[in-house]
Amino acid sequence: MFQQISDTANFIKTQVSVNPEIGIILGTGLGGLVNEIEVEKIIPYDKIPGFPLSTVEGHSGQLIFGKLAGKNVMAMKGRFHYYEGYTPQQVVLPVRVMAMLGVKHLFVSNASGGVNPDFEIGDLMIITDHINLIPNPLVGRHQPEFGVRFPDMSHVYSTELIEKAGDIAKQLGINVQYGVYAATTGPTYETPAEYRYFRVIGSDAVGMSTAPEVIAARQMSIPCFAMSIITDLGVPGKIVEITHEEVQKVAAGAEKKMTQIFMKLIEQL
Repeated sequence: MFQQISDTANFIKTQVSVNPEIGIILGTGLGGLVNEIEVEKIIPYDKIPGFPLSTVEGHSGQLIFGKLAGKNVMAMKGRFHYYEGYTPQQVVLPVRVMAMLGVKHLFVSNASGGVNPDFEIGDLMIITDHINLIPNPLVGRHQPEFGVRFPDMSHVYSTELIEKAGDIAKQLGINVQYGVYAATTGPTYETPAEYRYFRVIGSDAVGMSTAPEVIAARQMSIPCFAMSIITDLGVPGKIVEITHEEVQKVAAGAEKKMTQIFMKLIEQL
């Protein structure tokens, strides 16, 4: 796996002149941040040797290189999920590549279902911690090039970036929530009993991504910041049937606010 990732990173180096400082993973309906990037190069995933392909609607499958808020960035427009049939190691391959290309901070976004009764559809949640219920991407033969065998997870999401993002949100007049994100395999949306379970074990929102990528990044000592858009509610009395199209619509409606926070936060790094 290390050799494959090294080969992929070396190929990308031949295609771009930007040395990315910041990696960005854009989730369902959240690709609008790309419009703010001064693009130098776009590489479709299917043109990158060893790279998985995004198969989910709303995930276009492109690596974007350029400048955002004055910083060199590498953005994934579309991510990979365990439920697509990829191994956990394949899911996090792009994060490994980012590290080899010199990325020093990872920013992640996703759409999720809220299980905190204080949340409303369209809320933005700054992720303070996660509960990973997806097979761990570090399982298997240890490769020391990626970091220690047993990485500490006491501060998965950067407290410094969380505090800065909260201050930025206040300055911009944007209301944000804070909470724990539960990552599940999907691809089914949750049953009412599962929603209750996720709340009982300590989560505020639930989705099908993010945790594996962040685990890999933290093993490589990359500080992480992540936000969720609450696209539906798994709260008793507020549970309704949900479709992927509805999730995309809600996410698209809230992404402008999230984009503002991301840009200001990146600018301050």
